[in-house]
Amino acid sequence: MFGIGLPELIVIMVVALIIIGPRKLPDLARALGKGMAEFRKATQEIKESLDLDEEIHDLKRDLADSISGLNEPPEGMREEQPTGEEAPGHEISDAVPEASEKGETEAPDPQEQKEEATVKEADRDDER
Repeated sequence: MFGIGLPELIVIMVVALIIIGPRKLPDLARALGKGMAEFRKATQEIKESLDLDEEIHDLKRDLADSISGLNEPPEGMREEQPTGEEAPGHEISDAVPEASEKGETEAPDPQEQKEEATVKEADRDDER
């Protein structure tokens, strides 16, 4: 245990028996045993706390890695936005120049647009 062999341990016990006496030696042995048990318990708790600290550090590192990945969009989402007629709402952007060319300052009436669309459809049907 401490580099002490059996012969040295016997010599130490004999000296302790002579100095302390046979009556108090069992009490001393009990106290020494309790002290050693508490020492082992304390060292075990320290080892466990170090293991927990290491585990917490690993979890923090994993969490930081996970969070840093949230700032970037996924690979499939990195495509360029559609432009021109592919872009949603291109009908609106096409109507804006027409309105400015006509000098219109107000929004077109939806009822008039429906009527115009109906007339255009009727003209197309007649052409067929």
